[in-house]
Amino acid sequence: MTKGDRIGAIVVAILLTLAIAPLALHVVRGASAVREGLALSDRLPEQVPPGVTLAIGDPMTQQVLDYTGWGRELPFSIRWANITGGPATTEAFHARAIDVGTGANIPPIRAIWVGIPVRIIAVRLRQQPLSHPIYVLGVSPKAGVKTLSDLRGKKIAFSPGQAQGLVVLRALRAGGLTPADVTLVDLPTTRINNYNGALGAGIVDVAPIASGALAARYLADWGRSGGTVIDHGDFRDDPDVLYVRTEILQDPAKAAALRAYVRMWARVAAWKDAHPDEWATLYYVKFLGLSPDAARAEVERAGHADIPSDWSWMVGYQQETIDLLAKETGRQSFDAAHLFDRRFESVAIDGLADYATWAAQEKSHPDHKENGAL
Repeated sequence: MTKGDRIGAIVVAILLTLAIAPLALHVVRGASAVREGLALSDRLPEQVPPGVTLAIGDPMTQQVLDYTGWGRELPFSIRWANITGGPATTEAFHARAIDVGTGANIPPIRAIWVGIPVRIIAVRLRQQPLSHPIYVLGVSPKAGVKTLSDLRGKKIAFSPGQAQGLVVLRALRAGGLTPADVTLVDLPTTRINNYNGALGAGIVDVAPIASGALAARYLADWGRSGGTVIDHGDFRDDPDVLYVRTEILQDPAKAAALRAYVRMWARVAAWKDAHPDEWATLYYVKFLGLSPDAARAEVERAGHADIPSDWSWMVGYQQETIDLLAKETGRQSFDAAHLFDRRFESVAIDGLADYATWAAQEKSHPDHKENGAL
C-alpha cells in the first residue's frame, strides 16, 4: 500500500466513524433508557403487553379471583405465593421471589430500614376502626393485668417489624407508660399462634393477638387458668396496604399490570363486603379451616372496608408511625411521602366503580351463579 493509499484509507475510516456516530449514540441512549425504565414521576401505562407475569403474595384476593372467575379478566399472568405478614413478605422481597405483597402499614417501613426500596400502591382501612380493632392484648394466666396501667413492669412480646410492635408501643403510650417501664421481649409472630403459646407458658405476660378466632382460641385454651384479653386502647390499628419493590414500578409493562391488579383488588374488596357469608365460607372455612361460627365471627370482626380516594390522612398516619418507631427502636426517621406511589391513588376507586357495574348486572340476572362452588 502506497502512502497515498494509506492516507485514503484513514480518510475513509474517519468518514465512516463520523457517519455511524449518531447511530451509535442513539443505540447507547436507547440502552440507557431501557436500563432506567419508567420514571416514578411518569404517567402510569395503561396497556399491558403480552407475556407479563406478576408474582403476588395476596391469598385473600387469590381466593376471590378463583371463585368468581375474575382472574381471567386480568391482562397478565399471576404466579401466586401463599405469603402474608411482614417478615415473610420482607424475606420474599429480599430474595426477589415476589413483586407484590400485602400487609399492615409497618412492613413497608421495615423494608426501607433493612434496605429494600418499596412503594405502597393501595390502601384499605376499616369503617369504625375503634369498634373493629384487629388486635387485643392477650394476658397470661398469672400476669394480673386488667388495665393498661397494669402493664408496668411486665414482659411484653414485641416485634418491631410487624404491626403488633406498633400496637405495643401505642398501648404503652395510651397507658401513660414508655418502653422503659416494661421489658420488651423480641418475639416475632413467625407462626399464627406462637404468641398464644408464649402467653400460656408464661414466657411473656402480655402479647398483642388477633381479636377474632385467635383471641377466642386463647381464651378457650387458657381462660380457665386465668388467661384474659383486654382492649389495647383508643387508637386505630386497621391500615392495610399493597406494596411493591420499587424496581417493579420502573418496568413499564409491570407497572401497567400493577395498575390493573390494584383496580381488581378494590373490586374484590367490594365483593367481600357485599357477600359476607360467601366470604366467610370461601376463605375462613375452606381455605383456613375454621369452623363456620368462627368464620362468621372473623367477618363480623372486620366490619366494612374503607378504601380512601385521598391518601393524605394515610401519609400523615404513616409519618407519625415512622417517627414513633424511629424514636423507640433507634432507627432513622424519613419522609413518609416517599413510601407512597400516589399515581395509584384513584385506581382503586375505579375498581369500586367496576364492582358497582358488575353488581348491577348481577341484580338483573338473579339466577347467575358464581364461577366456583362452596
